This record gives sequence, structure tokens and C-alpha cells, in this order.
Amino acid sequence: MAKQNEKQEHGPEFYGSATVGERGQIVIPADARQKLDINPGDKLLIFSGMHGNSLNVMKSEQVAKFVSRTMQKLSRIGEIAREEEK
Repeated sequence: MAKQNEKQEHGPEFYGSATVGERGQIVIPADARQKLDINPGDKLLIFSGMHGNSLNVMKSEQVAKFVSRTMQKLSRIGEIAREEEK
């Protein structure tokens, strides 16, 4: 059983809706900002969804961590492949 202060993995959550303003801005619902630890001044990266019909928003620091972990794994895979070639 998970401790109360540990984050539990869940599927996607619905936080509400947002209306696009005249300048293309939206307001992220307060519940989403709180649960996802999004604060004023945070840099967010915007990606299209898998089929190009949705938006994904991620904190830039999370993207940087993901890329770093992926690069480490790819480096290890490259090392193993080079060892196999010998």
C-alpha cells in the first residue's frame, strides 16, 4: 500500500475546460496547476498529440529529465551493440 505522501500513478485526469482568448491564451485550471505543481514563471512546452488533433503540455524541466534518461539508456544500448560487434 502506498504511503499518503507518495504520488500514486493514475491514468489521465480531466481538470476542466479553458476558453482560448483573443490573444490565443488559455488559463490552466487551478486544480491542474496545484496537482501538477505548475507555478507562475514555469516554462511549459507544447506538443501536438500522437494524431495531431490534441495538445500536450509539459513542464520543460520534466522534458529535460526525460531526454536525459533516454539519452543514458540509448548510450548503454550503443555500448552493448558495440560489444556484440567485437
